Amino acid sequence: MKLDELSPTMLKRRDFLWASTAAVGAAGWAVTTPATGARAESAASESDEVIDRVKHAMLTMQRASWEQGVAAQAYLELGDYDTVYLLAKEMALRQLPDGRLGVVYSDGGSTDGAMGGEALVDAARRTSDPELQSAIERELEYVLHKCPCSSDGTLYHRTGSPELWIDSMNTTPPFLAAVGKYDEALQQIRGLRTALWDTGAKLYHHQWHAGRKEFTSAKYWGVGNGWAASAIARVIGMLPDSESKSRAELIGYGTEVFKGCLAHRRSDGLFHNNVDEPDTFIETNLSQMLAYTIYRGVQADWLPRDYLTTADEMRAAARRKVDEHGYVQDVCGAPAFNKPGRATEGQSFFLRMEAARRDCAAAG
Repeated sequence: MKLDELSPTMLKRRDFLWASTAAVGAAGWAVTTPATGARAESAASESDEVIDRVKHAMLTMQRASWEQGVAAQAYLELGDYDTVYLLAKEMALRQLPDGRLGVVYSDGGSTDGAMGGEALVDAARRTSDPELQSAIERELEYVLHKCPCSSDGTLYHRTGSPELWIDSMNTTPPFLAAVGKYDEALQQIRGLRTALWDTGAKLYHHQWHAGRKEFTSAKYWGVGNGWAASAIARVIGMLPDSESKSRAELIGYGTEVFKGCLAHRRSDGLFHNNVDEPDTFIETNLSQMLAYTIYRGVQADWLPRDYLTTADEMRAAARRKVDEHGYVQDVCGAPAFNKPGRATEGQSFFLRMEAARRDCAAAG
């Protein structure tokens, strides 16, 4: 299905994202405005010097395809649509012939290009920019028909190896939901859950090799579980009312994983890099990711407000990690992600956590 075939119903957003307010134009896109005034007003009135520093630092970082995407998602949730558009234009400019978005070097990633898909969809809908519309169609064609996958259709994370990574939970499912492909988004979530979920630990393993039928990495990587929790929250937020059964299913998945993570939270509000291994380094980003998930879950009424205290504690721990330059320190650090440092996703999730808290408070 091409984007110009999407119906207004398929393009519907939940209340914390967007609702269409105009007729579909020639390209099949509707001009949109905020569903309520809360986001626009709060974005204009909120003045937070820490947020400004984190935003500035993030834009200076050299970025791979998934990093460009996660940066764009932060600006989308902050409500800075001009910057979303500029980031989206660069994703489209650096799209490979096969459809993968934003590739500045070849690292064998197959699903990473979809990380910025939701932001790209929003920018295209707002502007009716034909370059962005074409870029989305090509990425969608790649995800649906070209990306290597397992026998059950779950997309491999690498082009040259049949590996399923939990990172992919935050790439293709939100993108597919953003273009109205709800069944396909659920298929990817279920497939990754089947391969990587540990029902006893209530956590996701990191990597599964579908060819050898063994874990490439059986670790319970904190950020990987944060990718899963936050992605599930996003997809829940994009499901229309007609998808009530899928919503209930995802609420169960989302609740399980963030509770599984919280069981390992340290007294300082942070987590170890592998959440059940105290000898691994103390890491900042999972706290941001889970705080984000809680704020969005409470806002969308699938988590009780009792969890806000926990989210606020993790948020406070993360804010203490922001240095004078705006870097969120001691996240699982780029480029190798094997030691504490700084990373685009660490910057992004700080900003998304702040946006989610703002929107949750505005919703009452």
